[in-house]
Amino acid sequence: MTGQDGRADVPDPRLPPDEEPHRPFPDPEHSIVPRKPRTVGGVVFLGVLAVTLVGLLLVVVGPWRSGLMVMGGSAVLGGLARLVLREESAGMLGVRRKLVDVTTLVGLGTALCLLAAALRGGPL
Repeated sequence: MTGQDGRADVPDPRLPPDEEPHRPFPDPEHSIVPRKPRTVGGVVFLGVLAVTLVGLLLVVVGPWRSGLMVMGGSAVLGGLARLVLREESAGMLGVRRKLVDVTTLVGLGTALCLLAAALRGGPL
């Protein structure tokens, strides 16, 4: 019997020789169960993401200037966290080199805060 890729199927040693598997056995190293962050940077990233989503909710439901300030402050704090964390513990905050990550996050956060402060028309 051949598989979809044209190669011969190798029988699974865990099954009796005459029994066909109904579905493949899951790889124990690749579980679909949600995992916890493995680094401090992963926890910080999830915090930045959560606060950014709260800011986005504020933008949508009403005080948009406050929402922009929350989102900008979150990005700045994420950039500062990236600055002080080591490469090994940066987690998902460490996408590129440290200088690029910090500059991008702090610059974007500062721009959002300045935009919220400069625009008129809503409560801060």
